[in-house]
Amino acid sequence: MSSEEAAASTKATVDDDGMTWWYRWLCKIAGVLGGISCAVSGVWNCVTVNPLNIAAGVWMVLNAFVLFLCEVPFCCQFIEFANAIAARADKLKPWQKAIFYCGMALFPIFLSFSFTTLFGNAIAFATGVLYGLASLGKKLSY
Repeated sequence: MSSEEAAASTKATVDDDGMTWWYRWLCKIAGVLGGISCAVSGVWNCVTVNPLNIAAGVWMVLNAFVLFLCEVPFCCQFIEFANAIAARADKLKPWQKAIFYCGMALFPIFLSFSFTTLFGNAIAFATGVLYGLASLGKKLSY
């Protein structure tokens, strides 16, 4: 095998999902911002006596934890299984991540519809949308 074939096979294993490096970083940054937004809004949503708001707030904090665990596992170094989960999350196809992130973001909104849940989950939902757009593939050139 020549060096060109080895480089091509290495590149194919790295870019098998068709995402460019800058788009992959955009998705990761959106995931981090979505996690921060979910965490802050989730804690704020828990400051109430309504049990549905508390449940939605706890779910939003859980969403933030999952987003941090999947997108930036070095933030969760104190958890033993963080690297294993991050490795599995990296193996998922973009459409699988899109469904997972969008579903996680929609559940608290259905549980307790308010501005806090709506705007707190907006960036997490946008992360799912970015991964969904990545699953469509590259634009064809004519």
